[in-house]
Amino acid sequence: MNFVASIEDLEALYGTPGAPSLRKVARQMTPLYRKWIMASRLCMLATVGPEGTDDSPRGDDGPVVLELDPGTLALPDWYGNNRIDSLRNILRDGRVSLMFLVPGSNNVVRVNGTAKVTADLDLLQRFDKAGKLPRTVIVISIREIYSQCARALMRSRIWTSGNESDGLPSMGDILAEQTAGEEGGHAYDEEWAPRAAQTMW
Repeated sequence: MNFVASIEDLEALYGTPGAPSLRKVARQMTPLYRKWIMASRLCMLATVGPEGTDDSPRGDDGPVVLELDPGTLALPDWYGNNRIDSLRNILRDGRVSLMFLVPGSNNVVRVNGTAKVTADLDLLQRFDKAGKLPRTVIVISIREIYSQCARALMRSRIWTSGNESDGLPSMGDILAEQTAGEEGGHAYDEEWAPRAAQTMW
């Protein structure tokens, strides 16, 4: 198998991007990009570190990020599995990308920039949910915002194909497979959902 080895060869395969794909890029929040991002309750956070890359879903029951100013977003780090892979990466290499999704829309809005992690109490309290606070907040300095091509979501029919999860292995099944039955299994699955509901925030 031959692999593409140069940028010149790659560009020869794809040609020149159209003007709209280049001109849609903003360097900070605009009224319409703001409206779109504030409608998103789910984003994917991509980071990079010495061990490699990480891509983590981040969700909320309202806007998934808070705008601190037109060039800065704040993303709370709510309760999870405590692996903190994304946070470790950010501390060592601040480059991040976020992809914002809104159910029903085939468009995706991307933010690229740099990030830092803070446990500043004043900022944590801006995310208060009935007395519960995130442990940290990721503060993102925006380098660029732009919309992704809608074709990937159109091809996948992600919003229109219905529930396709029947028959998938559960997380308990996967954990049992990875630990030769020492962890996971049916009991893990039965206990996980109520435990997760209690520690959502």
